[in-house]
Amino acid sequence: MVGGEPERDADRTAVKRIIVADAIFDRFPEFVRGVVVVNDVTIRASYKPVRRLLRAQVADAVGPGDPRIATWEAAHRAFGSDPDRFPPSIASLVRRVSSEPNLPFVNSVVALFNTISLKYVLPCGGDDLDEVEGDLVLGPSDGTETFRGLGSDVVESPEPGEVIYADEGSKSVLCRRWNWRNGDRTKITEATKRLVINVDGLPPTSADDVRRARDELAALLTQHAGASVATSELSSEKRFLALS
Repeated sequence: MVGGEPERDADRTAVKRIIVADAIFDRFPEFVRGVVVVNDVTIRASYKPVRRLLRAQVADAVGPGDPRIATWEAAHRAFGSDPDRFPPSIASLVRRVSSEPNLPFVNSVVALFNTISLKYVLPCGGDDLDEVEGDLVLGPSDGTETFRGLGSDVVESPEPGEVIYADEGSKSVLCRRWNWRNGDRTKITEATKRLVINVDGLPPTSADDVRRARDELAALLTQHAGASVATSELSSEKRFLALS
């Protein structure tokens, strides 16, 4: 049902959905998640046209004091996380390019959503769908999920009540503290062929801003990665989306 928690299927691996839990909208009613579902993508380790796009956006990046960053820091405090210790991804990205203009080029798709993240000053994140077993849920942790950070061998569990983005099928966390640190399991590599990218917005970023960012990213993925894309969004009016 739209507007509430959907019923869970008996076989969670048979269908994959993105779900934003009611608890998120209870606290952040104006939250909007733009979604780009990507198929048949070609990801390159190095690609000059995308390098140029990223370099230009790094040069135009806002400073760390931007109110669109402050709103995410306030959101983290609201669910009990310290943004000074565990900064939101957009805060980390902006601070990094402020002090280190030569942002590392992970691959062409990661560079594209970093470009959009910097341009619109909002968090973007992507995950390899072929590494996902069940529904993808943004909501509070029950403390039993597992997390292995990007590039780490250490397996840990989030704190109960922490906002996480998790795969319900495997009980693995894709991202801790909403958008602080990505997991290694679903990272985007040159071997990735199917992925989903989330573009998140809280006021003062409007729903229209989120849509513009989402649609620009979708167009760039078609142009520079040969991808087949579909776009949607989640909000208090539509709280889950079927991916297949």
